[in-house]
Amino acid sequence: MRRIYLIRHGHPDFPFGAHMCLGRTDTPLGPLGRMQAVLLGEALGGKGLALFSSPLVRCRQTAKPLGGEAVLVPALSEQDMGPWDGLDFQEIRQRWPELYARRGAEPLLVPPGAETLAQVRARVLPAVLRCIGSCGGDLALVAHASVIQAILAAVCGVPLEESRPLRIPYAAYAVLAYDEALQLEHGAARPCPPLTPELADRLLSAAAPGERVEAHCRAVAEEARRIASALPFPLDLCLLESAALLHDAARKEKEHARMGASWLRELGYEKAAAIVEQHHDRRDCVVDEAAVLFLADKCVREDRRVTITERFAASEERCRTPEAKAARAERLEAALRLRDQINTICGITLVE
Repeated sequence: MRRIYLIRHGHPDFPFGAHMCLGRTDTPLGPLGRMQAVLLGEALGGKGLALFSSPLVRCRQTAKPLGGEAVLVPALSEQDMGPWDGLDFQEIRQRWPELYARRGAEPLLVPPGAETLAQVRARVLPAVLRCIGSCGGDLALVAHASVIQAILAAVCGVPLEESRPLRIPYAAYAVLAYDEALQLEHGAARPCPPLTPELADRLLSAAAPGERVEAHCRAVAEEARRIASALPFPLDLCLLESAALLHDAARKEKEHARMGASWLRELGYEKAAAIVEQHHDRRDCVVDEAAVLFLADKCVREDRRVTITERFAASEERCRTPEAKAARAERLEAALRLRDQINTICGITLVE
């Protein structure tokens, strides 16, 4: 019995939460998508799979962490959506209101000049069999939502007009078993291996916030571990260090703490997300993992440990409005209160 892993590419390079009609438009992975590809590699990279991929860059990037060189198969390319391709659905609704309104009652509706799902199925199924016949053992096909939907509909005997529920999320995979015929072994799964500092560091590099930010994150993780290790009660050091490494992964994004937490939740790491969400602004003095990360972040400038007052002095000139200055003053006060509390708990000047 052979297994075929049907893998959908990671999140493309458009805003998280946006809804795009992305067909043949050759958009690369965004930071979240690159992190998702790392997790796919963690889950499937050691299986020795023969790799086949759509030639579109978002699939090739997703295939890379799986190991080996993927064979590019043009027939695995995404459905060509014609004039809608590459547009967000808000714009589509504005420009084609009548056609867009019909989509609810006609799930297979496409704009003039686009490829139908039946046409996708017609080109994809023979390609799948060619991939199976070209190698021995298990294999992975890295492709797109509509491509995988068409394959699963054929394997499960579901009419195309009823196959929408078979679409799988970004960076998820379904598994087929093959022994003269294809059958579904299990449906969509998203890898979520245990989050360790080693894996968090690879995720940070994949997010690529910049060398200076990566160095800062690693210095903050070291400081967070130093503080937590001195406390007379246990904290989850693995969770804390992992969250610290990822706290600024979304530094290039607006409201980076909230966005970074959203990425981690999408990856399946809720506990780390809750800590990262609080690293920029923490007001209470409960000493937990989130508090230690908040304090450690306020003790590191670039990749150097500094005093809290030095750290806040460096950011003073960036606060131009009264609101920004007031928020900075509140964060400084919270950091100093937390510093004093931790120093009192430890009985030494652990944090200056």
